Amino acid sequence: MINYLDPVSALTNTGSLLSADDSIVASYDLEVGGVPAEGYRSLTCDPAIRNANAAPFEIDYARVARLHVINGMGVTLGDSIIGLTALAAIKRAHAGISISLYRPHKTPDYVKQLYELAQPVIGQTIDLPVPLASIPDDEVRIDIGNHLFWPNFSRMPMIDFFLWSLGVSPDKVDAHARSNDWLREVALPSLEKDAQPGKYALFCPAASTPVRSIPEPVHAELVERMWRKFQLPVLGFGRVEHPRYTDITHRSANTAAFLAWVKGARFLLTSDTAAVHIAAGFDVPTVAFFTTIPAKMRVRDYPHCVPVDLPLPELAGIQASGREADLQSVKQAYRALLDTHWEL
Repeated sequence: MINYLDPVSALTNTGSLLSADDSIVASYDLEVGGVPAEGYRSLTCDPAIRNANAAPFEIDYARVARLHVINGMGVTLGDSIIGLTALAAIKRAHAGISISLYRPHKTPDYVKQLYELAQPVIGQTIDLPVPLASIPDDEVRIDIGNHLFWPNFSRMPMIDFFLWSLGVSPDKVDAHARSNDWLREVALPSLEKDAQPGKYALFCPAASTPVRSIPEPVHAELVERMWRKFQLPVLGFGRVEHPRYTDITHRSANTAAFLAWVKGARFLLTSDTAAVHIAAGFDVPTVAFFTTIPAKMRVRDYPHCVPVDLPLPELAGIQASGREADLQSVKQAYRALLDTHWEL
Protein backbone atom coordinates (compact mmCIF):
# COMPACT_ATOMS: atom_id res chain seq x y z
CA MET A 1 0.00 0.00 0.00
CA ILE A 2 1.37 3.42 -1.00
CA ASN A 3 1.46 5.89 1.90
CA TYR A 4 0.51 9.26 0.43
CA LEU A 5 0.85 12.40 2.54
CA ASP A 6 -2.07 14.75 3.05
CA PRO A 7 -1.49 18.27 1.64
CA VAL A 8 -0.54 19.81 4.98
CA SER A 9 1.84 17.00 5.88
CA ALA A 10 3.44 17.19 2.44
CA LEU A 11 4.32 20.87 2.91
CA THR A 12 5.75 20.31 6.40
CA ASN A 13 7.37 16.94 5.71
CA THR A 14 10.78 16.55 7.33
CA GLY A 15 12.46 15.76 4.05
CA SER A 16 11.87 15.91 0.33
CA LEU A 17 8.89 14.47 -1.52
CA LEU A 18 8.48 11.74 -4.10
CA SER A 19 5.85 12.20 -6.80
CA ALA A 20 3.65 9.53 -8.37
CA ASP A 21 6.10 9.28 -11.29
CA ASP A 22 9.05 8.87 -8.88
CA SER A 23 10.48 12.37 -9.23
CA ILE A 24 12.11 14.08 -6.25
CA VAL A 25 10.24 17.30 -5.44
CA ALA A 26 10.82 20.14 -2.97
CA SER A 27 7.71 21.02 -1.00
CA TYR A 28 8.88 24.66 -1.14
CA ASP A 29 8.39 24.60 -4.92
CA LEU A 30 4.83 23.34 -4.48
CA GLU A 31 3.98 25.96 -1.87
CA VAL A 32 5.51 28.91 -3.73
CA GLY A 33 4.16 27.72 -7.06
CA GLY A 34 0.64 27.27 -5.71
CA VAL A 35 0.63 23.61 -6.79
CA PRO A 36 -1.69 21.30 -4.80
CA ALA A 37 0.44 19.10 -2.57
CA GLU A 38 -1.51 15.96 -3.37
CA GLY A 39 -0.28 12.55 -4.43
CA TYR A 40 3.17 12.80 -2.82
CA ARG A 41 5.10 10.42 -0.59
CA SER A 42 7.95 11.22 1.74
CA LEU A 43 11.32 10.48 0.14
CA THR A 44 12.13 8.55 3.31
CA CYS A 45 10.04 5.74 1.80
CA ASP A 46 13.29 4.88 -0.02
CA PRO A 47 15.50 3.48 2.77
CA ALA A 48 18.63 3.81 0.60
CA ILE A 49 18.45 7.61 0.81
CA ARG A 50 19.84 8.88 4.09
CA ASN A 51 17.82 11.35 6.15
CA ALA A 52 19.33 12.16 9.56
CA ASN A 53 15.98 13.24 10.98
CA ALA A 54 14.53 9.80 10.22
CA ALA A 55 17.63 7.83 11.22
CA PRO A 56 20.92 9.50 12.28
CA PHE A 57 24.02 8.21 10.53
CA GLU A 58 27.75 8.84 10.13
CA ILE A 59 29.73 8.67 6.90
CA ASP A 60 33.42 8.07 6.38
CA TYR A 61 33.95 10.57 3.58
CA ALA A 62 37.46 9.27 2.96
CA ARG A 63 35.71 6.36 1.27
CA VAL A 64 33.25 8.48 -0.76
CA ALA A 65 33.88 9.50 -4.37
CA ARG A 66 30.54 11.18 -5.11
CA LEU A 67 28.05 12.85 -2.78
CA HIS A 68 24.51 13.82 -3.75
CA VAL A 69 22.82 16.30 -1.41
CA ILE A 70 19.10 16.49 -2.04
CA ASN A 71 17.15 19.64 -1.25
CA GLY A 72 19.95 21.41 0.65
CA MET A 73 20.69 23.99 2.03
CA GLY A 74 17.46 25.97 2.38
CA VAL A 75 16.04 28.97 0.55
CA THR A 76 17.44 31.82 2.64
CA LEU A 77 20.85 33.41 2.28
CA GLY A 78 21.98 32.86 5.88
CA ASP A 79 21.01 29.17 6.06
CA SER A 80 22.62 28.60 2.66
CA ILE A 81 25.94 30.17 3.66
CA ILE A 82 26.20 27.95 6.72
CA GLY A 83 25.01 24.84 4.89
CA LEU A 84 27.64 25.45 2.23
CA THR A 85 30.21 25.85 5.00
CA ALA A 86 29.43 22.29 6.07
CA LEU A 87 29.96 21.06 2.51
CA ALA A 88 33.15 23.11 2.22
CA ALA A 89 34.49 21.40 5.35
CA ILE A 90 33.89 18.00 3.74
CA LYS A 91 35.46 19.14 0.47
CA ARG A 92 38.48 20.61 2.26
CA ALA A 93 39.12 17.38 4.16
CA HIS A 94 38.52 15.21 1.09
CA ALA A 95 39.55 17.19 -1.98
CA GLY A 96 38.76 14.40 -4.43
CA ILE A 97 35.09 14.16 -3.58
CA SER A 98 32.55 15.27 -6.20
CA ILE A 99 29.43 17.00 -4.84
CA SER A 100 26.10 17.44 -6.60
CA LEU A 101 23.58 19.67 -4.84
CA TYR A 102 19.89 19.46 -5.81
CA ARG A 103 17.95 22.67 -5.12
CA PRO A 104 14.37 23.99 -5.16
CA HIS A 105 13.98 25.68 -8.54
CA LYS A 106 11.76 28.45 -7.14
CA THR A 107 14.47 29.63 -4.73
CA PRO A 108 14.71 33.46 -4.72
CA ASP A 109 17.16 34.75 -7.34
CA TYR A 110 19.50 36.36 -4.80
CA VAL A 111 19.92 32.99 -3.08
CA LYS A 112 20.41 31.18 -6.38
CA GLN A 113 23.21 33.62 -7.10
CA LEU A 114 25.05 32.47 -3.96
CA TYR A 115 25.01 28.87 -5.20
CA GLU A 116 26.26 29.99 -8.61
CA LEU A 117 29.13 31.80 -6.91
CA ALA A 118 29.85 28.72 -4.78
CA GLN A 119 29.96 26.17 -7.62
CA PRO A 120 33.73 26.43 -8.23
CA VAL A 121 34.28 25.79 -4.52
CA ILE A 122 31.58 23.24 -3.70
CA GLY A 123 30.39 21.57 -6.89
CA GLN A 124 27.49 21.54 -9.33
CA THR A 125 23.96 22.67 -8.53
CA ILE A 126 20.92 21.02 -10.14
CA ASP A 127 17.32 22.24 -10.02
CA LEU A 128 14.58 20.01 -8.66
CA PRO A 129 12.52 18.10 -9.62
CA VAL A 130 14.71 15.28 -10.88
CA PRO A 131 13.85 11.60 -11.43
CA LEU A 132 14.90 9.48 -8.48
CA ALA A 133 16.47 7.07 -10.97
CA SER A 134 18.78 9.82 -12.26
CA ILE A 135 20.83 9.74 -9.03
CA PRO A 136 22.94 6.57 -8.99
CA ASP A 137 21.86 4.29 -6.17
CA ASP A 138 25.43 3.09 -5.59
CA GLU A 139 26.56 6.60 -4.57
CA VAL A 140 25.92 8.45 -1.31
CA ARG A 141 22.54 10.22 -1.38
CA ILE A 142 21.51 12.47 1.53
CA ASP A 143 18.19 14.27 1.88
CA ILE A 144 18.06 17.54 3.89
CA GLY A 145 14.72 18.75 2.55
CA ASN A 146 12.51 21.09 4.58
CA HIS A 147 15.13 21.30 7.34
CA LEU A 148 13.23 24.16 8.99
CA PHE A 149 10.80 21.55 10.33
CA TRP A 150 13.45 19.21 11.72
CA PRO A 151 13.49 19.35 15.55
CA ASN A 152 17.29 19.53 15.70
CA PHE A 153 17.31 22.68 13.60
CA SER A 154 15.98 24.54 16.65
CA ARG A 155 18.13 22.63 19.14
CA MET A 156 21.61 22.78 17.64
CA PRO A 157 23.91 25.58 16.49
CA MET A 158 23.22 25.83 12.77
CA ILE A 159 26.62 24.67 11.56
CA ASP A 160 26.42 21.67 13.89
CA PHE A 161 22.99 20.88 12.47
CA PHE A 162 24.18 20.87 8.88
CA LEU A 163 27.26 18.79 9.69
CA TRP A 164 25.11 16.30 11.60
CA SER A 165 22.61 16.15 8.73
CA LEU A 166 25.51 15.23 6.42
CA GLY A 167 26.72 12.46 8.70
CA VAL A 168 29.68 14.38 10.14
CA SER A 169 30.29 14.68 13.87
CA PRO A 170 30.57 18.44 14.55
CA ASP A 171 33.38 17.96 17.05
CA LYS A 172 35.56 16.56 14.26
CA VAL A 173 35.51 19.90 12.41
CA ASP A 174 37.68 22.66 13.88
CA ALA A 175 36.25 26.09 14.66
CA HIS A 176 38.14 27.78 11.83
CA ALA A 177 36.41 25.54 9.29
CA ARG A 178 33.05 26.47 10.82
CA SER A 179 33.43 30.23 10.23
CA ASN A 180 32.40 30.43 6.54
CA ASP A 181 35.91 31.16 5.27
CA TRP A 182 35.10 29.39 1.98
CA LEU A 183 33.63 32.75 0.97
CA ARG A 184 37.18 34.01 0.44
CA GLU A 185 37.49 31.68 -2.54
CA VAL A 186 34.48 33.25 -4.30
CA ALA A 187 35.07 35.71 -7.15
CA LEU A 188 33.64 39.09 -6.10
CA PRO A 189 33.54 42.47 -7.87
CA SER A 190 35.72 45.37 -6.78
CA LEU A 191 34.11 48.11 -4.73
CA GLU A 192 33.30 51.42 -6.37
CA LYS A 193 36.01 54.07 -6.36
CA ASP A 194 34.45 56.13 -3.56
CA ALA A 195 34.23 53.11 -1.21
CA GLN A 196 37.69 51.87 -0.32
CA PRO A 197 37.95 48.70 1.76
CA GLY A 198 38.27 49.46 5.45
CA LYS A 199 37.16 53.08 5.01
CA TYR A 200 33.50 52.72 5.95
CA ALA A 201 31.27 51.12 8.57
CA LEU A 202 28.27 49.10 7.40
CA PHE A 203 24.73 49.02 8.80
CA CYS A 204 22.50 46.05 7.85
CA PRO A 205 19.31 46.30 9.93
CA ALA A 206 16.86 44.16 7.92
CA ALA A 207 16.59 40.41 8.50
CA SER A 208 14.41 37.98 6.56
CA THR A 209 11.60 38.55 9.07
CA PRO A 210 10.58 41.72 10.96
CA VAL A 211 10.86 40.13 14.40
CA ARG A 212 14.62 39.69 13.88
CA SER A 213 15.21 43.05 12.23
CA ILE A 214 16.45 46.19 13.97
CA PRO A 215 13.42 48.47 14.47
CA GLU A 216 13.37 51.62 12.35
CA PRO A 217 12.93 54.05 15.31
CA VAL A 218 16.48 53.28 16.56
CA HIS A 219 18.28 53.30 13.18
CA ALA A 220 19.48 56.90 13.32
CA GLU A 221 20.63 56.52 16.92
CA LEU A 222 22.66 53.41 16.08
CA VAL A 223 24.21 55.13 13.06
CA GLU A 224 25.23 58.02 15.32
CA ARG A 225 26.94 55.60 17.69
CA MET A 226 28.75 54.00 14.77
CA TRP A 227 29.97 57.41 13.62
CA ARG A 228 31.13 58.35 17.11
CA LYS A 229 33.01 55.06 17.50
CA PHE A 230 34.79 54.88 14.14
CA GLN A 231 34.71 58.39 12.68
CA LEU A 232 34.05 56.79 9.31
CA PRO A 233 31.21 57.21 6.80
CA VAL A 234 28.35 54.84 7.57
CA LEU A 235 26.92 52.97 4.59
CA GLY A 236 23.91 50.74 4.76
CA PHE A 237 20.77 49.27 3.33
CA GLY A 238 17.59 51.29 3.75
CA ARG A 239 16.87 54.93 4.38
CA VAL A 240 18.19 56.51 7.58
CA GLU A 241 18.03 60.22 8.36
CA HIS A 242 21.58 60.96 9.46
CA PRO A 243 24.16 63.29 7.87
CA ARG A 244 26.94 60.69 7.98
CA TYR A 245 24.87 57.90 6.44
CA THR A 246 24.51 56.80 2.81
CA ASP A 247 21.96 54.27 1.57
CA ILE A 248 23.76 51.95 -0.86
CA THR A 249 20.81 49.69 -1.66
CA HIS A 250 20.83 50.78 -5.31
CA ARG A 251 24.59 50.08 -5.48
CA SER A 252 24.16 46.45 -4.42
CA ALA A 253 22.39 45.01 -7.43
CA ASN A 254 23.17 41.35 -6.79
CA THR A 255 24.47 38.90 -4.21
CA ALA A 256 28.10 39.20 -5.34
CA ALA A 257 27.95 42.97 -4.78
CA PHE A 258 26.35 42.50 -1.36
CA LEU A 259 29.12 40.12 -0.33
CA ALA A 260 31.71 42.62 -1.56
CA TRP A 261 30.22 45.46 0.51
CA VAL A 262 30.31 43.33 3.65
CA LYS A 263 33.83 42.10 2.90
CA GLY A 264 35.15 45.65 2.55
CA ALA A 265 33.65 47.06 5.74
CA ARG A 266 35.79 48.19 8.66
CA PHE A 267 32.90 47.23 10.96
CA LEU A 268 29.41 45.76 10.64
CA LEU A 269 26.36 46.42 12.80
CA THR A 270 23.49 44.06 12.12
CA SER A 271 20.98 41.65 13.62
CA ASP A 272 20.28 37.97 12.96
CA THR A 273 20.93 38.36 9.21
CA ALA A 274 22.96 36.81 6.43
CA ALA A 275 25.38 39.72 6.79
CA VAL A 276 26.69 38.40 10.11
CA HIS A 277 27.64 35.09 8.46
CA ILE A 278 29.26 36.84 5.50
CA ALA A 279 31.27 39.08 7.83
CA ALA A 280 32.54 36.02 9.72
CA GLY A 281 33.89 34.60 6.49
CA PHE A 282 36.00 37.72 5.95
CA ASP A 283 36.96 38.41 9.62
CA VAL A 284 35.02 41.69 9.66
CA PRO A 285 34.49 42.97 13.23
CA THR A 286 30.77 42.77 13.96
CA VAL A 287 28.16 43.54 16.57
CA ALA A 288 24.95 41.56 16.04
CA PHE A 289 21.64 41.70 17.92
CA PHE A 290 19.54 38.60 18.54
CA THR A 291 15.86 38.57 19.51
CA THR A 292 14.27 35.14 19.04
CA ILE A 293 17.26 32.80 18.72
CA PRO A 294 20.17 32.66 21.23
CA ALA A 295 23.31 34.08 19.69
CA LYS A 296 25.26 30.91 20.50
CA MET A 297 23.05 29.06 18.01
CA ARG A 298 24.27 31.29 15.20
CA VAL A 299 27.63 32.95 15.95
CA ARG A 300 29.36 30.63 18.42
CA ASP A 301 32.31 30.10 16.05
CA TYR A 302 32.76 33.72 14.96
CA PRO A 303 35.65 35.20 16.99
CA HIS A 304 35.23 38.68 15.49
CA CYS A 305 31.53 38.94 16.35
CA VAL A 306 30.24 40.49 19.58
CA PRO A 307 26.69 39.18 20.04
CA VAL A 308 23.96 40.99 21.97
CA ASP A 309 21.11 38.81 23.20
CA LEU A 310 18.06 40.96 23.88
CA PRO A 311 15.93 39.65 26.76
CA LEU A 312 12.75 38.54 24.98
CA PRO A 313 11.76 35.18 26.50
CA GLU A 314 8.22 35.54 25.15
CA LEU A 315 9.61 35.37 21.60
CA ALA A 316 12.05 32.50 22.12
CA GLY A 317 12.23 30.11 19.19
CA ILE A 318 10.03 32.09 16.82
CA GLN A 319 11.29 31.58 13.27
CA ALA A 320 9.31 34.44 11.72
CA SER A 321 6.75 37.04 12.77
CA GLY A 322 5.35 40.37 11.73
CA ARG A 323 2.72 40.54 14.47
CA GLU A 324 2.40 44.00 15.94
CA ALA A 325 2.58 42.73 19.53
CA ASP A 326 5.84 40.89 18.79
CA LEU A 327 7.36 43.88 17.02
CA GLN A 328 6.38 46.15 19.89
CA SER A 329 8.24 43.86 22.29
CA VAL A 330 11.31 44.05 20.06
CA LYS A 331 11.13 47.85 19.93
CA GLN A 332 10.91 48.05 23.70
CA ALA A 333 13.91 45.73 24.14
CA TYR A 334 16.09 47.85 21.85
CA ARG A 335 14.92 51.04 23.54
CA ALA A 336 15.73 49.65 26.98
CA LEU A 337 19.22 48.65 25.80
CA LEU A 338 20.01 52.02 24.30
CA ASP A 339 18.70 53.85 27.36
CA THR A 340 21.39 52.13 29.43
CA HIS A 341 23.94 54.17 27.41
CA TRP A 342 25.11 51.00 25.71
CA GLU A 343 27.93 51.66 23.25
CA LEU A 344 29.60 49.67 20.52
